[in-house]
Amino acid sequence: MVVVKLTSSTPSTRTQRVMANILQCRQLMDNSSKNHPRNLIPELCQKLYYANGSENGWLCGGRGGLSIKYNDYIFVTPSGVQMERLKPDDIFILNLEGEEFIVPSPEKKLIKSQSTTIFISAFNERNAEAVIHVLSVGAVELCMVNPGNEVKITYSKTIKGIFNEQTRQFYKKNEEIIIPIIENAKYEKDLVGTFKMALKNYPSTSAVLVRNHGIYVWGCDWKLAKKQLECYENLFQDEISKRINKFN
Repeated sequence: MVVVKLTSSTPSTRTQRVMANILQCRQLMDNSSKNHPRNLIPELCQKLYYANGSENGWLCGGRGGLSIKYNDYIFVTPSGVQMERLKPDDIFILNLEGEEFIVPSPEKKLIKSQSTTIFISAFNERNAEAVIHVLSVGAVELCMVNPGNEVKITYSKTIKGIFNEQTRQFYKKNEEIIIPIIENAKYEKDLVGTFKMALKNYPSTSAVLVRNHGIYVWGCDWKLAKKQLECYENLFQDEISKRINKFN
């Protein structure tokens, strides 16, 4: 069971709004396709939970999450749940203004991801179609050995999997990528300001690192977002090894 909410973006009269919502719901809840966000998101969450071939990978402890934009609506994971057991009816559906349109049954006592405001910022500022937020060990460790507000990496084959949002091309292995680092906050909603500033100051980046926390990655679709996440993690592990070996 899900709950449908009337939103201000639907037609003015209550009858019109109800009818419009019914039509929209039929499309948004039609998850017969495996690529429909309500099916795809639980599948991706399970894969990210078991990242690196083990449990407690990138979506552990009910933290992290992801969002996919579909037909002018945003599908968002809930917060504080066992991501590897997520079900289609656990997904929140919001309009582009961030208003809740379809929500899980109240009996489930779920709340939408605390990263929702960050997801919406990436959708609006970068015209992304999918955003992934994970608590990657590589992202955390790289920030620990890099006290500055950015990370520079070059000369790696894995760089070819990273998309330059400014040139609209993938990087060449001899090019340098720069990933901004923002400081963590008590609540993720408090990261919105620095997140948007990072997007402005680093127009090429497709990711933002959050110190002592993790990484946000986005793309023009979920496939690119996932691919880049995997490439970034490989880059981070290689860079950490280089820096450690440099001092040994």
